[in-house]
Amino acid sequence: MITKTNYQVTNFYALLIGIDYYRENPSYESLKGCVRDINLVADYLKKTLKVSEERIFKLTSSNPEISNVVESEEALPIYENIIRKFDAITQAAISGTQVYIHYSGHGGRATTIYPELKRNGQPDEGIVPMDIGDQQGRYLRDVELATLLKRMTDKGLIVTVILDSCHSGGATRGDDVAIRGGKGGIDTASRNAKSLVAPREDLIKNWLALTEGTASTSSAGRWLPQTRDYVLLAACRPSEFAHEFAVSSKQRHGALTYWMIDTLTSSPSGLTYKVLHDRISAKIQSKIPQQMPMLLGEYDRLVFGVEKGSLQYAINVLEVIEEDLEPKRVLLSAGIANGLGVGARFAIYPFGLTDFTQKKEQIAIVEIIEVNAIDSWADVIEILRHSTIDQGAQAVMLSASVDLVRNVRFLKKSIGKAEQLSQAVADQQEATLEVVEKLIASNGWLRLADGKQKEDYQVAVNNQGEYEICVGTPLKNLLPALKIEDPEAPQKIVQRLVHLVKYQVIQELSNQFSDLTNQIEVNLLTQPNWRTGMPKKPQPFPDPTNLIVKTGEVTFLRIKNTSSQVLNITILDLEPTWAISRIQIERQERVFYPFNPGQEMLIPIKFNLPNTTRYDQARETLKVFVTIGQNDFRWLELPALDQEIVKKAAGLTRANNPLGKLLAAIGTDANEQPPVELTRAAVTVFDPSQEWTTKEIQITLIK
Repeated sequence: MITKTNYQVTNFYALLIGIDYYRENPSYESLKGCVRDINLVADYLKKTLKVSEERIFKLTSSNPEISNVVESEEALPIYENIIRKFDAITQAAISGTQVYIHYSGHGGRATTIYPELKRNGQPDEGIVPMDIGDQQGRYLRDVELATLLKRMTDKGLIVTVILDSCHSGGATRGDDVAIRGGKGGIDTASRNAKSLVAPREDLIKNWLALTEGTASTSSAGRWLPQTRDYVLLAACRPSEFAHEFAVSSKQRHGALTYWMIDTLTSSPSGLTYKVLHDRISAKIQSKIPQQMPMLLGEYDRLVFGVEKGSLQYAINVLEVIEEDLEPKRVLLSAGIANGLGVGARFAIYPFGLTDFTQKKEQIAIVEIIEVNAIDSWADVIEILRHSTIDQGAQAVMLSASVDLVRNVRFLKKSIGKAEQLSQAVADQQEATLEVVEKLIASNGWLRLADGKQKEDYQVAVNNQGEYEICVGTPLKNLLPALKIEDPEAPQKIVQRLVHLVKYQVIQELSNQFSDLTNQIEVNLLTQPNWRTGMPKKPQPFPDPTNLIVKTGEVTFLRIKNTSSQVLNITILDLEPTWAISRIQIERQERVFYPFNPGQEMLIPIKFNLPNTTRYDQARETLKVFVTIGQNDFRWLELPALDQEIVKKAAGLTRANNPLGKLLAAIGTDANEQPPVELTRAAVTVFDPSQEWTTKEIQITLIK
């Protein structure tokens, strides 16, 4: 995140809980990325937000397999200590204080000890302290957690909760990937039912108050009954797993935590939690399609803020180089450490100005050409008004560059370990990966990651003698499987990587800072058993955060233009087969569809699982592009992964604006290098001045 000089959050407390090592128990194996998550968050709070160390409470349990750190007894995340830290913060903080709670570890489900609150066999859910295996080991259950949080919000504290763990059971697997959930589903063991949070009658009374006096009969998955008084960002939906994976083949992190900090350090500041969630979701979905984060509560509140809406912080101009009395180059006080890259654009405001919504005050637009560790050089590419750029002038990010060329690293496995290679496959591994490496070196869409670069993809060989592509975890349903003995397989795996690059760039496209974002409404509605000719009376899904659609079921996509101008709409369907197609919403097919001011449309859409037995369920995304100008989104269409990408240049138009150039750049033929000048500033993602935005709907398809 880009911050003001000396910007400091003073009215702030944080409770950070990370559990790698679990004392011996039958259900929860130790992890390897949770303490690293907590250290990553703590560094961000201290270095970027300038939160004092005394206000950051940490409870961690390091795994002795990967760390020599031994925590003191009072710093361990055991049941008693967790409750004690909650109480300490609640007592110390005054009304209006921000409280940030981040948990990385196992999530668990257990037979309820509150049968009067849970019906139909619904279990208790909660976080799993490190001492769950002790004789008196206890979960911190949802009923208890709800009371701890209510004490905070009743006092007027502004609470944010991040849960990087599963809601449901899972199992650890593999050497570089783990699931943050128990192995046995619902824990039926008899456990100590005495709570240290409050007397049983108080816990029950509080839960009933939060659920408006009714016992819960819904399916499990929502740890907390009501979140309107705070923000809850959870790693995954109730039926999914929260993954931790090895970043750059080395250090594990939770996917939610890693991409949250990555987003905050590489994006314009002033993010709302909704925008943060959208960016994290796009990142995680492009890497781990089977995990979708959940956002509940005050989604329009600023991240680490108390206000709602949009607010931008700035960085300083350290130095100005002029030629003929005109500014030509500036040195900015942010660099690689702040997540900046070549091609990012900033607007320069006068020294002393703090209201960055006044666009008429902008002096110039600059583009970063050289990035250092803590500062960056930027060329002045447009002078908006003749005024001196002084040292201390403020620079506000307008756009972040999109890199259409992605990094690839090769993962060579060893023999004999779990999920590693047999001797027969290992003998062929070296030679077959070398062939792919040479092909990648000559491909314009891919580059080989060096030791310092973070890879986007890993290529490996599995024990069945098949190529696999990993993005944190091996991507599923890359069909058909490519066998290493097939002489055409190396070329096919490179083609497959280019296809994935295009798909995932489109998946990540977003422009949530556009003024259009709040001028279009998009949601998916349900009307069971609807047939053609019946009245359209769709209703919201029971759980809008977890859209589950049966194959063949008709749903309704609702789009409404709430602005005072005509908006052009294009709907892309990002399919489970890695295909991208446009959805036709009128009888006459168009490149885009104009929506008049106030116009609302209900579009019936039927989803179907791919015609293969490999799909019991699948994830599908509807991505709605909204523009004022006329852009041709046919550039973004892709066939299924097992089909060749055809040439597109003939018959397609390229609008002469940043979005049009971006679409054409993504659509560049797979055997050609994307235009160099379009891998930088022209491919704008964050830019409030650009007249386009996107809305996304994620659904889970089941049989």
